[in-house]
Amino acid sequence: MKISTPESISWEFPYPSQRMPVMANNIIATSQPLAAQAGIRMLLKGGNAVDAAIAAAITLTVVEPTSNGIGSDAFALVWDGDRLYGLNGSGRSPCAWSLERFKKDAQMPRYGWDSVTVPGAVDLWATLSKRLGRLPFTDLFEPAVHYARNGFPVSPITSLKWREAFQVYAHFPEFARTFFPKGRSPNPGEQFFCSSLADTLETIALTHGEAFYRGSLAEQMIAHSNASDGAMTLDDLAAHRSEWVDPVSQEYRGVLLHEIPPNGQGLAALIALGILQHFDLSNFPVDSAKSVHLQIEAMKIGFSLAHRYIADPRFMEMSVKTLLDKNFLADQAHTINPDQAAFPKADIPLDQGTVYLTAADESGMMVSMIQSNFTGFGSGIVIPGTGISLQNRGFGFCVRKGHPNCVAGGKRPYHTIIPGFVTSKGIPLMSFGVMGAHMQPQGHVQMMVRIFDHGQNPQTASDAPRWHLCEDLRVALEADLANKIGNELQKKGHPIMTVDPVWGYGGAQLILKLEQGYCGASDHRKDGLAVGY
Repeated sequence: MKISTPESISWEFPYPSQRMPVMANNIIATSQPLAAQAGIRMLLKGGNAVDAAIAAAITLTVVEPTSNGIGSDAFALVWDGDRLYGLNGSGRSPCAWSLERFKKDAQMPRYGWDSVTVPGAVDLWATLSKRLGRLPFTDLFEPAVHYARNGFPVSPITSLKWREAFQVYAHFPEFARTFFPKGRSPNPGEQFFCSSLADTLETIALTHGEAFYRGSLAEQMIAHSNASDGAMTLDDLAAHRSEWVDPVSQEYRGVLLHEIPPNGQGLAALIALGILQHFDLSNFPVDSAKSVHLQIEAMKIGFSLAHRYIADPRFMEMSVKTLLDKNFLADQAHTINPDQAAFPKADIPLDQGTVYLTAADESGMMVSMIQSNFTGFGSGIVIPGTGISLQNRGFGFCVRKGHPNCVAGGKRPYHTIIPGFVTSKGIPLMSFGVMGAHMQPQGHVQMMVRIFDHGQNPQTASDAPRWHLCEDLRVALEADLANKIGNELQKKGHPIMTVDPVWGYGGAQLILKLEQGYCGASDHRKDGLAVGY
């Protein structure tokens, strides 16, 4: 067939692929190749892994706007060569919010200003750069500004998600002008640019983020909020600060998995692994029904406890220490029937707008970072003339009076996005994440089991077929796993369903530290790339 135009090219990918892991002394893995290369550019320029990660994160707001943006939240775990740091870059709700404001809602609004909390990603970039970066902050914006001003060819999976978003966001006028300039979403390979976004990025770079929270961009955001009956104020933006936190951890097979503490849901993964410590999964074949059943049952308990107790730490009724207590987790393990599925209550939130990236350099610095709108493009709110698309993280609150995660003013909501980090005897071992809704903690569990119970390399662990515990506790299995163990799991009482292979099983990015150098992996379920030198 003669190919005369890009429109005549098929963007279907019907054949299984086997990616090879990337071995290098400096490495970065993200969900979009242009962002990964932006990070490499910083390393080649003399920057460190923090510089690379921030540049990639900033670039992702341009080249993968379907999942994140300037108005996102973010979290990071960073090994600086001596110790592990955690940085919580999630924003709080407007101080004017209260349960009374949402009394007519059965759940929090998904779109509009009443779904928007203070965006934290910009401050996280600036805070991380100031403390641990090496290059000038403005340098980190160069690739993103270039792509925003001059355009970039949209990658296939991002294009697919962009097209699906049309029905959701086309009725927001400013959103449509910014992201559907031709009255539709861009096709794979089609150029997209946004000069107003380039201008905004340059302003953020030159002011080290100050304009976003206490300057001209903040004033534009609040003017739009006021005109739209939003509750956010200049004081809400000006009060925002990222928070350095001590990571929380759980031992598993002789290594420690570290997560950001609440308000993030990393605790769900730690609970599940603490329970699985009481079962030797290495005794079962890696893709066996017995192993997968135990993982699913542990994850159900993890979600059940997470959604009952995780909230802004100031409002939690049960401490992290209690939830990770060894005796408590042993008791939870004893409730699992190895031959029968259980159905504990777990309100699992939907989240489909997240990017994850990881970077490591030859000095030993490693970064695990995640950035998210929450659902797709977020709230639908785009600030006129800026290209700023705001997240809808307020949807993570609940409206149940008395619940620790009940909506209130000046409060951080339950967050689904979680970066992961593994150490062994105080030495960094792996920086990783599995983006994608409530797939994230269960993705962490599956990577940990595959790598540390069964010795799989990061790329194989990423390529392997996954299971997915859905919101209603049905179990989705990728095709190879469904064919192999679907019937056995059904006999144990698991309702089995199918989920879209593109969106349903997340997207992993991993970097494993070797004796010398690193091994990087990037998920074939995304547009992503692991690259190094």
